Amino acid sequence: MKKPLLACLTAAVMLVAASTQAESPAALDLPQIGEPADNSLSPIEEKTLGGRVVAQLYGANYMLEDPELADYVSTLGWKLASASQTKPPNLTFFIIRDPRINAFALPGGYIGVNAGLMLAASNESEVAGVLGHELAHVTQRHIARTQEDTQAATVATWLAVIAAIIAGSADPDVVIGALSVGQAMNYQRQVNYTRAHELEADRIGIQTMARAGFDPNGMSGFFSKLEQQSRLYGSGLPEILRTHPLTTNRIAEARSRAAEMPKVSPKESLEFGLMQARARVLSAERPSEAMDHYSNELAAGHDTPTNRYGLALAQSVQGQADSAAAVLAPLLEKYPRQVNINLLQARIQLLQHKNDAALSTLARSTQIYPRYAPALLEYADAMMTAGKPAEARQLLITREQVLGTQQEAHNLLAQAARDLDNLPEASYQSAIYLFMRGDAGNAIAQLDAGLRLPDLTPQERARLAAKRQEVRDTLPENWRPPREQRDRM
Repeated sequence: MKKPLLACLTAAVMLVAASTQAESPAALDLPQIGEPADNSLSPIEEKTLGGRVVAQLYGANYMLEDPELADYVSTLGWKLASASQTKPPNLTFFIIRDPRINAFALPGGYIGVNAGLMLAASNESEVAGVLGHELAHVTQRHIARTQEDTQAATVATWLAVIAAIIAGSADPDVVIGALSVGQAMNYQRQVNYTRAHELEADRIGIQTMARAGFDPNGMSGFFSKLEQQSRLYGSGLPEILRTHPLTTNRIAEARSRAAEMPKVSPKESLEFGLMQARARVLSAERPSEAMDHYSNELAAGHDTPTNRYGLALAQSVQGQADSAAAVLAPLLEKYPRQVNINLLQARIQLLQHKNDAALSTLARSTQIYPRYAPALLEYADAMMTAGKPAEARQLLITREQVLGTQQEAHNLLAQAARDLDNLPEASYQSAIYLFMRGDAGNAIAQLDAGLRLPDLTPQERARLAAKRQEVRDTLPENWRPPREQRDRM
């Protein structure tokens, strides 16, 4: 991410910090009770701050918005969370469109993983090791605890640090500059405390991995891989090493802790390889790069499901539908019920203008996997492509597993409403979509546009007004719509 986005993120989090402080009641001389971290950063403040940073990432088009990848990482993350001894907050996992190796935890339960980390991992347990580590940062509330311990730091300072970490700048001066926002930060103290947090996150993460059924050696294995890369990179360290510094003792301790855990031999995951291919293709600057990579792998005799799926996906992204179908055919024969392979087949069929065949493929997939949200979204999208918006709408509103959790469901519902000339519904669903992405201002603009429509029924007006109030309640009291939005009101 470039420096302009870093500045945007830093400004955004400072704005949230300022508004949070402005809305807080006057300090009272009361005894400190409950979680000590709450005294400096409450769970509500954490959620607000983290959500604002995520909204900026969406606004900068830095998210890799792929339902299949997102579902895979979320499933891994929640499997770990269910095994955690500390109940986590409501978690949100997302993928960053960046080939560099990095992962991070934001306040409020937001955990991001760079596409590059997926590519660097050799197996699912290594990805789980990184997620377990980041989950421990969340459950132990390390950001709030550091804010409490380092009293000179302000909320704005810490969110500026987070912005710098997300930006993954190759220039360490950018990170140091972000730290200096607080003016009185004791940097060395902060670094030492971060090292303590890292060791705690390693320990808890390894325990959680083992309880969740992953190989606890996955964390130390990934650490060793990063250490080897750091020797090759020299000063150009992988991004994750800038924010998660490694030492020989830390790797040895991770190995020792893993050895204390019950031995686990997880089954090799086909889905991991397919999702790794999706990460490579969808994060590549040019799809042709991924197509060349997988073509070369297959030509070298490495005919694996990952390489074959990756080539078919890259070809489909390039619009080479017939070639993609031919490459994918052996996988369909070997794994006729694997959902991700079938979803790619349906996408290729749509590119070939075989709409009926695509709908049949997707109908079968949703019957086999009725709770797999990406299949439902793909099915609804295919219905829209086939000119069946009413059917798409009916599918989405009757499947509770996509509504309320999948942003794209509301985007598709808005498109279907527009195709059906139901403009009040289109405004309502567009607002939900924007609000779930953290864009409350434009969500209100959509609702205001809906409220200005002629011939609204009392029920439609009440529904739009209620949602507007709900969204408005999340904004600071002194919030005002942008001038261009005010002019349209």
